[in-house]
Amino acid sequence: MRSLKWLAFGVAVGALFVVERLRPLRAAKEPGPERIGRNLAIGLIAAATTAVSDLPVVASAHHLAERRQLGLLRSTALRRLPRFLRTVLGFLLLDYTLYLWHWMNHRAPALWRFHAVHHLDRDLDSTTGLRFHFGELALAAGFRAAQVLLLGVDRETLRAWQQMLVVSVIFHHSNVELPIEAERALQTLFVTPRMHGIHHSANGAEMNTNYSSLLSLWDRIHGSLRLDVPQAALVIGVEGYQQPGAVTLEQSLTLPFRRV
Repeated sequence: MRSLKWLAFGVAVGALFVVERLRPLRAAKEPGPERIGRNLAIGLIAAATTAVSDLPVVASAHHLAERRQLGLLRSTALRRLPRFLRTVLGFLLLDYTLYLWHWMNHRAPALWRFHAVHHLDRDLDSTTGLRFHFGELALAAGFRAAQVLLLGVDRETLRAWQQMLVVSVIFHHSNVELPIEAERALQTLFVTPRMHGIHHSANGAEMNTNYSSLLSLWDRIHGSLRLDVPQAALVIGVEGYQQPGAVTLEQSLTLPFRRV
């Protein structure tokens, strides 16, 4: 069953990859295969890091939380709620705390050094959704363990949220030009390509908006939602790293460890 899910996911991502080239939202600066290969290489290293860190870090946190009944959702008051309500509340809390973590990745210099590698991409498409530095993913495993311990979410809720999050991340990084009416309708609940495109702007005032990763609700609550920048006016990437030589695979992987 799991293999079928992965197959369906792979087919969907492949279809999205094709569609975003047939109907692009933004013109590409680097349309050749070199950039795609670079993003896939960074993504493979990140996936390996996640696979290696999940068992000793996140799974251990789950075991500890279950054994000692740790976390908000296991508190006496919330434990009495129907399971469905606890699942929905857990889903919302996971997504909201990710919003806060993403915000911290932009505000804390030590975290930004790693997260900047994701933003370094001078174009934005579905492969950017795979492009996370292995150091950021290692730190994210610690954050995920903290979510499990503090929130008390069960394994099923975390798994369901993570699966939806992966789909959302690939989708909202894509370069697909959706009909504007469809995108506006989706934006009432979810993060969309135009919305997240603004977050990937090299302009700091534009980049420091739209931190949501799945539900767009959190940007609305915190006043960080911005939808007024035309996609054609965006310069994607990081200021000071707009030359091709600044975003090579070597430069991307070593960026967090270099003086900048």
